Amino acid sequence: MDEIINDYDKRHTPFEGCFNFRDIGGYKNAQGQAIRWGRYFRAGRQERMTSNDLKQVAKFKIETQIDLRFQVEIDSQGRGPLESLGSRYIWNSVLTDSSLEKLRAEVGITGARYLNYIEYAPEMWLRLFEFLAEPKNYPTLVHCVAGKDRTGVTTALVLYILGVERPVIEADYVLTNRDVPRHTHYVETHGGLPEKVSRETFMATAGVSESAIKEFLDGVEDKPGGPLGYLRSIGVTEDMQASIRSILLEDA
Repeated sequence: MDEIINDYDKRHTPFEGCFNFRDIGGYKNAQGQAIRWGRYFRAGRQERMTSNDLKQVAKFKIETQIDLRFQVEIDSQGRGPLESLGSRYIWNSVLTDSSLEKLRAEVGITGARYLNYIEYAPEMWLRLFEFLAEPKNYPTLVHCVAGKDRTGVTTALVLYILGVERPVIEADYVLTNRDVPRHTHYVETHGGLPEKVSRETFMATAGVSESAIKEFLDGVEDKPGGPLGYLRSIGVTEDMQASIRSILLEDA
């Protein structure tokens, strides 16, 4: 999908200790409006950031860090360093502890799994979009552990609100794979891969598949009213969606 998004080096920041950190700026919607640069960032965990990374990320002046992880993941990995740079921290796990048990019973990352994400705890998705509809929360960083699954679903829904066309939504999701070799090398040289996990297996787990996002988007488009209808059904009002467009889209 490189022919759809050909500016990866502009939107991706290759931090030394944080991976899959990207800006969604520059994508255009069907009406030709572009997303503002420097407003919405997506990423994986940040607690491994180096001093050089902190100097770089400070330039983005991130106002709000929205953390989608489970509490158990935060307990293990920490919140990361952005609060020390002045960012407001918001914890909003889009999946509940009860859904964690259900997810453990599922095998692999699939579009069906992503569709379950948005069904398990709709009240948490509503809360997330309430934050995203507030101008004071920008520039914002949305993240989970790897910045690909919970963050990928969130970003796909945001891009739908902005009117971005499906091929671009799919291509943005797949950009995760561009940073997998770098991430894998980091793990290999900082403690090593998990026991009995091969390099190939780790890379497959750290990456994403085109089929997963296609299946998810097919499913959400089949919901009454499509993606925006789904969002309305959980309480994300037209006014909230309009606010997100006003914040993130350049003037026509």
